[in-house]
Amino acid sequence: MSKDGCPRAVFDPEIPAADRALLDTAPERLVAAHLPVPPRPRPGRATIAARVLWIPPFAFFYGVLPGGWIRAFFIASLDQDDDNVFRWGRASMLAMMVTPAVQFALILLGQGEAAALLAAASFTGWVAGTLRHLREPAAARAARERHGRYLLPGDFDRPAARLLLRAQRASDAVLGSAAHTEGLLDDVENTVVLPRQEWAIASALAEQTRLRRAERPERLSPRVRALLEPQRRALELSVASIVERIEALEAYAEHTRELDDAYREWEFVRRLPEQNERYRELLAATVRDDLAREEIERLDDGARTARDMLREAVGGAVRAGHALAP
Repeated sequence: MSKDGCPRAVFDPEIPAADRALLDTAPERLVAAHLPVPPRPRPGRATIAARVLWIPPFAFFYGVLPGGWIRAFFIASLDQDDDNVFRWGRASMLAMMVTPAVQFALILLGQGEAAALLAAASFTGWVAGTLRHLREPAAARAARERHGRYLLPGDFDRPAARLLLRAQRASDAVLGSAAHTEGLLDDVENTVVLPRQEWAIASALAEQTRLRRAERPERLSPRVRALLEPQRRALELSVASIVERIEALEAYAEHTRELDDAYREWEFVRRLPEQNERYRELLAATVRDDLAREEIERLDDGARTARDMLREAVGGAVRAGHALAP
């Protein structure tokens, strides 16, 4: 959930992990599902001509001549890490510095052909690296190819956004609970079930939003309104169904909160045996036998009661979690 009260972006759980990582690192490239698919960038003729002209000299300067080597050391001496030379990565910088030195060494050893082959390989490598760098950024490609499989706040109107917020808050409550962290809900695959539930809810809410946003004439005759009544009823039923699903998710979150309380109490009681033993000794030494025995049994019953409450809470939470599974 975002800090400004808007729902966070929702992603199809079936998106490959590599693409999901790219989308997470570049949220500014995401395009709302209700907007057109972003076009694949296509360089114009002028751009292609410019690249044909500047890429070979660039690759020759950095891959063959010592000029790139000298320039790199000069820029490093100025401590300007934001220069364009350093954007190619450490491997490229290392090649930029080592290749000219190896070429000089080969020439001094009389290995001119080997030096020429090294220069050609370095030139080819820098051309290939430059072309790869000029391709569509990986994050932009993922945002374009996975368009429609992620939903942004702009895909929801106010009623839908409020419902999605409720679902996300409930999901966050479960995943952030001690019961989940401590493995008390192992019978429910929360990391699998909850994202699927969130995506299913968000997808339905986005579709409901699109239907509500559809343009209609301001004035309609009673006959036309009667024709639209089934649509209105279908939308209401869909909203009611999503509300029921969200309420089930919230009930699961409430069970999880109750389980957290029971777990904290159980943890507290679990640390009491030493104190209980001191109380037993006190009772045995100061209270007559029958009464002491009764009070000691109550101390033991308190520990068993806490354990039983924890088990009951686990059972209730797990049942609520299983009810969410499709």
